[in-house]
Amino acid sequence: MSTSITKDIVFCQQLLKDKKLVAIPTETVYGLAANAFDNDAVQQIFEMKGRPKFNPMIVHIHNVAQLEMLATNIPKNALKLAKRFWPGPLTLILPKQELISDLVTAGKATVGIRMPNHKTTLALLEGLDFPLVAPSANPFTRISPTSAQHVADYFGTAIPAILDGGPCRVGLESTIVGFEADETIIYRKGGISIDEIKAVVGDVRLITTNETAPQAPGMLLKHYAPKTTFVVTNAIETELQKHEGKRVGVISFFKTSFPKATVVKTLSLEKNIEEAASKLFASLHELDGKQLDIIIAEKFPEEGLGISINDRLERAQK
Repeated sequence: MSTSITKDIVFCQQLLKDKKLVAIPTETVYGLAANAFDNDAVQQIFEMKGRPKFNPMIVHIHNVAQLEMLATNIPKNALKLAKRFWPGPLTLILPKQELISDLVTAGKATVGIRMPNHKTTLALLEGLDFPLVAPSANPFTRISPTSAQHVADYFGTAIPAILDGGPCRVGLESTIVGFEADETIIYRKGGISIDEIKAVVGDVRLITTNETAPQAPGMLLKHYAPKTTFVVTNAIETELQKHEGKRVGVISFFKTSFPKATVVKTLSLEKNIEEAASKLFASLHELDGKQLDIIIAEKFPEEGLGISINDRLERAQK
């Protein structure tokens, strides 16, 4: 079986109807997609990724009207957030309807739902009579893919098609938000900042780590990791001195010159945090392929999307 990097939406829809997996683009990262209502197809995702069964998946929809088919007892704050941020990098954790299987939700009574902001995948979803589960299209704990080629590099011929939608515009996974009584809870920092969520619903609580029974994806301590030894620091020059004579890659927010580094990836010359976020995983992929001894990443300002970027960097170095 060969893998096809394709722009043919109808071809990919047929594969999904035939219980096959398809890698799909979103504004956040590429996902490994299957029919959310077909446990045999969903099982293939767990096997291909090496993903543990205790880690729940997110269901992708194309219309807010689908919410009532998938979820029940939807809080007002959830509807407010959906109205403000969908389609977009927001996942809502809601009480599930019975037609969502325990395999998708890791046995939990809740399900994660989002509407991706990518015209190719929205067109794909509109032509299907089922929603898609689509965790990131990478082996478990590895760097998330933000291009079709990243997916092909990981899985080769193991999947029949990768739907090419170009590079991911946001480049960080969705922010995941749940609800308990009157509380709004952020389970994963992501492409929508904490401040943006607060502006809609008021105060929030953060619960972003759970090693044994995560309420949502992205809560494990080790995630998004390169094969190369990886360090996050506030002082790149000081860290470089510790690795004299080694092949060292540097990921910097906006600086371009580190004389002791072998290679430098600058995420935004204009100091634009959105641009930096969109380039983060692609830069990690590139440096991880250069046979370096170590990759050193600069910690970002703890504000806005910088908080989400730091979350990814810190989990990558565990």
